[in-house]
Amino acid sequence: MLKRIHRISIVSLLALAPCVLTYAQAPQPDNTRVNQRDRSAAEPTADQQKMNSSDQKLSANIRKSIMDDKTLSTDAHNIKVISQDGVVTVKGPVKSEDEKKTIIAKATAVAGDATKVHDEISVKQ
Repeated sequence: MLKRIHRISIVSLLALAPCVLTYAQAPQPDNTRVNQRDRSAAEPTADQQKMNSSDQKLSANIRKSIMDDKTLSTDAHNIKVISQDGVVTVKGPVKSEDEKKTIIAKATAVAGDATKVHDEISVKQ
């Protein structure tokens, strides 16, 4: 019985080997520019989210508004929302210009003022 299980396991691994090799050889996207921008000290990142209750509520309300919109893509649902002293930065990739406009509109509606929303959203090509 144990030999049979080992044989099945080995056969399974051999069957998956071409898939693993194909994935490992697939070209990976070059995110160098995006990563450099996100690491810049001048750019807000998620770990800089303020811990005061007003900024946390602001981010949570914007996030809820985005997540409640089921017409948005997974990319749009995963957009970063960072609040610092009442100013919101939304950043990350989305699939279309319409999604970008929708997210900015939602953030502005919750923040109450377009000047309090910084747009760092990029549209995927």
